[in-house]
Amino acid sequence: MLYRPRFARSLLALALSPALVLASEPSVLEAVTVTGEGSDDYLARRASVSAYDDAELLDTPASVSVVTQQMLADQQARLLSEVLKNDAAVGESYAPIGYYENFVVRGFSLNAASSYKINGRTIAGEQNVALENKQQVELLKGLAGLQAGVSEPGGLLNYVTKRPEDVRAVTVSSNEQGERYLATDVGGWFGSEQQFGLRANLAHEDIRSYVEHADGKRDFLSLAFDWNISPNALLQVDVEYQQREQLSVPGYQLLGGRRVPHGVDPRDKLADQRWAKPVGIDSLNTSGRFEYRFSDDWTGSLSAARSHVVIDDYSAFAWGYFCAPNCVGDQRGNTFSAAGDYDVYDYRSPDDTRWTDELEGALRGHFRTGAVQHQMTVGSSALRRIVERRDAINEWVGTANIGQDSPDFAAANAALGDKYRRLDSRQYGLFINDRIRLSEQWQSVLGGRLVRLDEHTYDAAGEVTRHTQRTAFLPDAALIYKPRADISLYTRYSQGLSPGGEAPWFASNNASILAPTRSRQLEVGIKRDWQRASVSAALFRIERDYQYTRPNDGGTFTYLTQGEQQNTGLELSASGWLTERLQVSASAAAIRARVSGTGTEAYEGHQAINVPTLRSSLSFDYRVAAVEGLALLGGVQYSGSKYANQAGSTKVGDYTVFDLGSRYSMRLEGYEAVLRLSVDNLFDTRYWRDAGEYLGDGYLFPGAPRTARLAATLNF
Repeated sequence: MLYRPRFARSLLALALSPALVLASEPSVLEAVTVTGEGSDDYLARRASVSAYDDAELLDTPASVSVVTQQMLADQQARLLSEVLKNDAAVGESYAPIGYYENFVVRGFSLNAASSYKINGRTIAGEQNVALENKQQVELLKGLAGLQAGVSEPGGLLNYVTKRPEDVRAVTVSSNEQGERYLATDVGGWFGSEQQFGLRANLAHEDIRSYVEHADGKRDFLSLAFDWNISPNALLQVDVEYQQREQLSVPGYQLLGGRRVPHGVDPRDKLADQRWAKPVGIDSLNTSGRFEYRFSDDWTGSLSAARSHVVIDDYSAFAWGYFCAPNCVGDQRGNTFSAAGDYDVYDYRSPDDTRWTDELEGALRGHFRTGAVQHQMTVGSSALRRIVERRDAINEWVGTANIGQDSPDFAAANAALGDKYRRLDSRQYGLFINDRIRLSEQWQSVLGGRLVRLDEHTYDAAGEVTRHTQRTAFLPDAALIYKPRADISLYTRYSQGLSPGGEAPWFASNNASILAPTRSRQLEVGIKRDWQRASVSAALFRIERDYQYTRPNDGGTFTYLTQGEQQNTGLELSASGWLTERLQVSASAAAIRARVSGTGTEAYEGHQAINVPTLRSSLSFDYRVAAVEGLALLGGVQYSGSKYANQAGSTKVGDYTVFDLGSRYSMRLEGYEAVLRLSVDNLFDTRYWRDAGEYLGDGYLFPGAPRTARLAATLNF
């Protein structure tokens, strides 16, 4: 679908109107500066996702995780799940192979509508964002009301793109399945005064999955353009397009609603049918940012972005077992049978379209009031998200068993309905953020965002099913104490507004999208920079209104907002060089997640679904002294056991996964070349990586078996 420029102009008028003179994402508009001891560091000193002016992470009163370009390259990451495994506060939350991924942070699921950004601008999260053109990936953990307005309390993820520089590089890669991967990175500066910069990244991937009959392909192109118009004016433009298609892999479900499947081979594909087609996801993300320096003290910026995603889903899907009179006990039909039987569905949802338009203007500067120094950002934003789709076809075609190959079934004889607009959500924001330096030791950061939400949902006939208008002020206040220049202690209080969830198909209010919910967070932390390393600890408590599918008398269900979820946790992290030859990135997270006041006793008094009480992660890079250019790479991820259903009656076990690899840098015909070998899950451990819910149904996804990948990069 092509866009019309009419709405972009209306957003510009709204964002610059006098009525919207206060709020949005301050620091994400600032030019991104990545600093460290060198380009091969796992440690980052700054992150634009935090939105606390241009302060270093040491002076940022929030828990922020950064995966640098060096880590992305060493781990040969292609998907976000391969990036976020480095943070112990993150787990997967319905991230099937061949589909777009989602995650749970601090025990709360991120939201595709608002939790993902590129260079600080919101994108449609229903895509697997390419990493070839990314400088680093940043994760702000916890509430992000100041930074994003309506968003989930778990956190906010931001991709930072590479800027133009003189670079000529090509990378080829393969794995034991015969995958073919080729990527190029080309950039430079030109013009009479070298005022123009351009960088292009291209990639092609023939995806060879470890799961049988789940292959695919991907093509990617991105352009980054910088124009130094004058010493005081800068224009940056980014465009990236990706076409990805891959046969999706359904998840498992509890057997009889009570038992976890055993002896599962992660290479098996449930519901494999010859008529199934790859899931196609076409995504286009564009953004532009203009910055003008009025004086040494004040800088203004204007940014605009558009994100457009189209999903074509023609899948054979494994779901439930409607065994009619043969069901045992109170088993519902939305789990596999006790014997491992499951129903196979012909699922079709083509041309499922999501797009997001966003515009923001901001003014940033510093001034003094007496002996007190201020760094202030004020601004205004406007965002619109639209969802258009058909009512999906979801027809039963037969029954199979997890211990056997699926029989061949005939595709359903069904016709697709017309496409219609499902959601039209508009959000207007005013924000202000002021860092007040009271002394050498004390700082306060005071800010907030005034959010105006105007949201419509529609049925297939075009009738409005819900109209939500809500205005809320989301405060964010922090106090920082620095007893020494390299130690920072902080406390922070913030509030957020989260998008309402969508009722599952079996609920009495099927497909209804609920109104937004409020959330609150209190966090205290300590950070220390020590030589070439950084360590931190954060203790947090998040409270959020609870939305869930309530079982009613008579076997019916209703999706509603009732009760509260409260997550309390401790996070520890360390990153940087421990010795001259060894650098690490490590984290650990302990979380207690409870729900209360739901009116459903079985859902209360125990840990929330898919949230382990303890998780940890470690990655390392050791430079071998005896062999110049050789480094040993590796890591380990641990997850405690976690519940696989809302009632807390069934758990998946804990697991530990080890990774090992190497990097060898050398000169080849006068050019710099780098060889990388990575072996993930070295001991071929069997485990369940994801045991969460999606649209009211529980799914289990096995972790990947031992996988190896070899890559070579040549810099010209």
